[in-house]
Parts: sequence; C-alpha cells; structure tokens
Amino acid sequence: MPAVANARVTVIPAKKDIPVNMLSGEERKRLRVAAYARVSTNNEEQLTSYEAQVDYYTRYIQSKEEWEFVKVFTDEGISATNTKKREGFNQMVAEAMAGNIDLIITKSISRFARNTVDTLTTVRKLKEKGIEVYFEKENIRTLDGKGELLITIMSSLAQEESRSISENVTWGQRKRFADGKVSLPYGRFLGYKKGKDELPEIVEEEAVTVRLIYRLFLYGKSPSAIASYLTGEGIPTPAGKRNWRPNTVESILTNEKYKGDALLQKSFTVDFLTKKSKLNEGEVPQYYVANSHPAIIEPEIFDLVQYEMKQRKAEGRFTSSTHPFSGKIVCGHCGGFYGSKVWHSNTPNRVLVWQCNEKHRGKGCRTPHLSEGDIRRAFLAAFNEVLGNRAEIMEAYREVMEALTDTADLDAEQERLQNEGEVVMGLIRKVISDNAQKAMDQAEYERKYNGYCERYEAARMRLAEIGELRLGRIAKRTKISLFLKELASREGLVAEFDEELWYATVDHVAVYEDKRMVFTFRDHTQVEVPADKWKAA
Repeated sequence: MPAVANARVTVIPAKKDIPVNMLSGEERKRLRVAAYARVSTNNEEQLTSYEAQVDYYTRYIQSKEEWEFVKVFTDEGISATNTKKREGFNQMVAEAMAGNIDLIITKSISRFARNTVDTLTTVRKLKEKGIEVYFEKENIRTLDGKGELLITIMSSLAQEESRSISENVTWGQRKRFADGKVSLPYGRFLGYKKGKDELPEIVEEEAVTVRLIYRLFLYGKSPSAIASYLTGEGIPTPAGKRNWRPNTVESILTNEKYKGDALLQKSFTVDFLTKKSKLNEGEVPQYYVANSHPAIIEPEIFDLVQYEMKQRKAEGRFTSSTHPFSGKIVCGHCGGFYGSKVWHSNTPNRVLVWQCNEKHRGKGCRTPHLSEGDIRRAFLAAFNEVLGNRAEIMEAYREVMEALTDTADLDAEQERLQNEGEVVMGLIRKVISDNAQKAMDQAEYERKYNGYCERYEAARMRLAEIGELRLGRIAKRTKISLFLKELASREGLVAEFDEELWYATVDHVAVYEDKRMVFTFRDHTQVEVPADKWKAA
C-alpha cells in the first residue's frame, strides 16, 4: 500500500542501558541489586581480598538510593573453571531467575567464570529474564547491544588464562614430584600433619589408630570387621566422622606413605576445565620416593600386610566377624570353615557351638562340633608344647632364617630386568623414530617393533613375578620374627586363654573326625593335639 501523503514519522529513542524490568508504566522502580564475590585459593592474602570485596559491594550498593540491596553472594576457596560446585553462584542465579534480583554486579569476567560456555549460558539465561550483569573491570553491561560480543572475547581470554595457570600448576606439581617432595592432604590423612620444611610429621595420637588398624588386620580381622570395631569404639575417621567404612580401612592398609615412602602422581588431571582426573595407568610418569618422611608402620609389617591382603583375597578368607575363631578353624574333611551356631536358643540350655559350615550341605562332613572351651583348651595345650620346645625352635630358626628368606638372588634378577626394560624401551623409541623420519620396509619395521614389544612384555611380566616372590619371602621372614618375638616374651607356661596371644600366633586350626586338632602357627610350625589331650586339659 502506498504511503499516505504528508505522513509524519516520529522517532522514539531507545531507553539505553535501562533494563526492561526497571520500567513500570512511566515509573522507575528501585532496582534490586546483588553482587558476586569469589576468591580461588585459601591463602591469607586472597581471603583478605575476599573480605574486602564483600565489604566494598555491601557499602557500594547500599549507598545508591535508587538501588535496593539484596545480598553479596560469595564462593570461597573454589576454582572457577566451571560453575558446578559454586554454591553461592548457583544460589544467586536461582534467586535472579525467581524474580528477586534485577542487577548483578561483579568485579570481572574472570571472577564470574573462566569458562566461555558457562559465562555466555548464564548471561543469556539472565538476559532473557531482563536481568543485567555488570562487569566493573571491563565496564561491560550485558543488556548493552555490544555486551555479548565483548563478553565472548573477554571470557575466551579468561579461559586461556585458566589453561595457562592450570599448566603452570601441573608443571610445578610434576617438578616437585621429580624432586621427591611429598605433600599430603593433611585434613583427610590420618596420622600426619604438615611439619617443619613442609614435610609430613607424625601425629602420635592418630598414629596409635593407624597401628591398631594394622595390628587388627594381622590378627585376622577384615577391613569390614575393623571398620565396625573402630566405629564401636568411637574413634573418629580421617575426615573426623563417626562411622568408618571398609574402603577407608583398606586405603590405610595399602597406602605406602605409612611406611615412610611415597608413590607420587597416582592420578592426574585430564581436563583443566572440568578438573576431571583419572588413575595414572602409565599415561604420565610416576615417582617412587623411598624414606621420604618418618614411618608410622615398619616397612616389614607394611609388606606383610600387603602379602596377607593378596592371600586372603585369593583364598576368599575375608570375614566380617569380630570373633577370634572366625576364619581360623578349618574342617579336615572338606576344607570348609567352621562357623558358630546357637543350640537350644530359647531354653536354659542355650549353648554356642562351632561346626563345619558345609556339614548339612551335602558334603557328608563327619567332623565334630566344638564348644569354645574345647578350642581354648586345645590351643593352650598346643602353645604350651611349643613353649616347651622354645629353645630348640629358636635355635633352629637362627640357623635357617637367612636361607629361607634371602632375597639377594631376586634382587639381582630384578635389577637386571629393569636395566633390560630401559634398553628395550629405548630400542622401541628408536625404531619408531626411524620409521617416521625415513623410508623403511614396513614388514621389517613390524618385525622389529613386535619383537621389541614382546621382549619388553616378557621382562615386565617376570618383574611382576619377582615382586610377588620377593614379597612372599619378606612376609615369611616377618611372620617368623613376630612369632619368635612372642615366644621370647613368654617366661612360663600359659594358664589361661589369651585372645591377643591367639591372634598373634595362630594361622589356622584343622579339625578331624577323631576330634584331634592340628594347629598351624604363623611360622608354619604344626602341633597335633589329640582329643584325649585337650579334653583332659
């Protein structure tokens, strides 16, 4: 349709920099204003900056008559590479989306977020609701037409800065690892605190608990049973909580730092933005530092625990029971474990007995049931027989101990294989480099490459075998030493059952149809106790 003659056009100027929600008819409403402050580390200097930001924004907003102060939302000691764990930030956005905030002020884009996607997503979400964000340092208002372009540019720069910081931190950590410098998460690590020169220092009150955990495990208790015991005793966890979990106990039992060594870079950060980490399975170097700090657990005891852990898992000998006889009494007929049963439970004749768990499962076990008194008397008879031969046993072990547990041959082979592995790895790198830099017959390349790889894998597998054999010999030596120490501490015959002595000396007991019991002690000494002997004891 053609324009009407003499039509008059009046330009209505835009209300620049005034958010839509600031207008209601012709009246200007008081803006509800919030601020966001964050520091990314917990050091004193940054925390001072954090407190200053909170104070500054509170005073600044309250000084404006046209503004209504809502709150200064804060996050303390949190990295800003993503917004998932920033509770203050997320609460602020939720309040804004609920219509309780009109304007958000923050120091800079890098304080708001260093992730371009997070920044733009949040800004756009707020913009759709007519909520403005003002970045002081960059002088950017998100409801300004130029705002989004500037934000994209600035937040991309902030993201690159974050990448650079992350790489610098990673380099610094790996340099410390290579230098053998050990740092622990002291707030969640039982037994140590940061001492002089920033080295781990033993906290004796907590070290008592660590030693108890190792002792209970060597007594035969499982991580689950240990966790139940510690919880029942009211001993706090490494994180200061009341309830212990089996995986916490197992972590303490397998952490080499308790024997004074440190394996560094067990995990590494995959993505600097998500902070996602994974277990190091050879992607980056690891560093093993021996004698890096004071030990809470003697290395021999630590190695014995690792050996016991593997043996029990392989044999299925873990038990959650706290009873000293659980997992210790074996049926001589079928090899199954004895378990406790209550007979006549609702009568005055109620009695606790131990019998083979497979007895009524079709295996036809004819081994007898035993009372606790039967087992205790048989143990006293067996241990006192050992005590009677104490001098003979100790003299025999003095003569054969070194021969039984010597690891010199394994140590020499281990060193040779480690050197061979380094040489072969060098050959693999060289053949790959040669193939990349010059023309090679690919069949010849494949032959060489596969041959070197097979040679390296064979050396690696043999090294693993040697490690197991070596650990077994060291464990045997430690078991014998502990057993002999217990023997030496006993001056006369034992008259009463001692639970600690049972745990410290007995490996297992086999029960046979004729009611005889064969005790195998921790040094592999065996003592047979006929039925007439323990019944008469």
